[in-house]
Amino acid sequence: MTSLTRIGLRTLSRMAGSTKLDALNLRKPTEQVLYHGTKVGFKAVTAANRAFKSVKNLGSPQRLPKRGTGDLFDLAPTDEQQMLQDAARTFAMEQLREAAGKADMACAAPPELLAQCAELGITSLGIPEALGGMGTERSAVTNVLIAEAMAQGDMGLAFAALAPSAVSTALVLWGNAEQQAAYLGAFTGENVPAAALAIQEPTPLFDPFELKTRAVAQSGGGHVLNGVKSMVPLAASAELFIVAAHIEGKGPALFVIESSTKGLSVEEDRAMGLRAAGTARLRLDAVAVPAQAVLAEGAFDAYRECIQLSRLAWCALGTGCAQGVLDFIVPYVNERQAFGEPISHRQSVAFAVSNMSIELNAMRLLTWRAASLVDADVDFFEAAALARRLCADKGMQIGSDGVQLLGGHGFVTEYPVERWYRDLRAVGVMEGGLLI
Repeated sequence: MTSLTRIGLRTLSRMAGSTKLDALNLRKPTEQVLYHGTKVGFKAVTAANRAFKSVKNLGSPQRLPKRGTGDLFDLAPTDEQQMLQDAARTFAMEQLREAAGKADMACAAPPELLAQCAELGITSLGIPEALGGMGTERSAVTNVLIAEAMAQGDMGLAFAALAPSAVSTALVLWGNAEQQAAYLGAFTGENVPAAALAIQEPTPLFDPFELKTRAVAQSGGGHVLNGVKSMVPLAASAELFIVAAHIEGKGPALFVIESSTKGLSVEEDRAMGLRAAGTARLRLDAVAVPAQAVLAEGAFDAYRECIQLSRLAWCALGTGCAQGVLDFIVPYVNERQAFGEPISHRQSVAFAVSNMSIELNAMRLLTWRAASLVDADVDFFEAAALARRLCADKGMQIGSDGVQLLGGHGFVTEYPVERWYRDLRAVGVMEGGLLI
């Protein structure tokens, strides 16, 4: 995004917050300009190459420098980060929220909605300018803010919309020059390919560091993969996968696999939540890949970082969804009458809503703190573990309390809280699928 674009969008954003617009009857036109201006500002500057072939000879892989942190401990978003989050939230509330119910029932995200998500250019923000993207720096905090805003509209659709970004982010972080040149060009335009990071497996108490999917090295330098991945978003339409597999004698690693590779098949895998993401099982039967398919040369540190960044992404989605629950609950309990007064006058209800707000803010701050450590380029694994534990427990509790406070209304699909409750349970069990 150019400096001129940033300044223009920031100016429009400040204008939209002015009370004078209402007196002059200019709020609606200004909001329309802000929406379309933000949309244009998100767009990439180069066209995608959907053939998945090298677009240029890079010589060396392109990495984004980390944003870093200042001398003071400050988690407040910058003006630019706030602008990006506001734009993502506006889109989520106006588009994702409206489509969420039907998408959940259909167990699939509407293609036209995913196309609109791609037009926002969120994927391009994490791709270096040298590769046709708009990225100038690596910021985990920015990615967390965007994911949180998207999930506030709907967590399942946010999962589907952000799934391709997990693949492009992995290629930026750990891909070599040849892998980046072959694939990243396709992620910089408006017609972003469906893609997925497949780590989860259909085993009880799944441990991403104890994978059942196996990769056996071949004499020619490649590998043959066998196994099953579960809860893979956009699996039926995905053109590219990054698959986690255990290399015999070495450990877990990530492999880049095109959907046309022989031996790949997709099976139905409907789950309790996240149904709008169109999750399915990905079966690998003797899938042969070249040596060039391995990310980061199979380094364990890269795989471990991938798992932790994925867990933080789920914390961000859980925080956004929990915020959606709280925003729905507060006006409901204030308007719902029982025994001649709003149910919010009942002490038990008031305390429950207060606890939801307290835990939600704790979830947000722990997630932001862990992401800020990523940007500071220091060890963030402990912070990520704390955020994951709290978001898994309290996110699910907020969803459960939301259903409880709605009474009978919380148990029917007419109200969205039951869907959000089902989605929030995923924070504690999902591995992969997303990256920040």
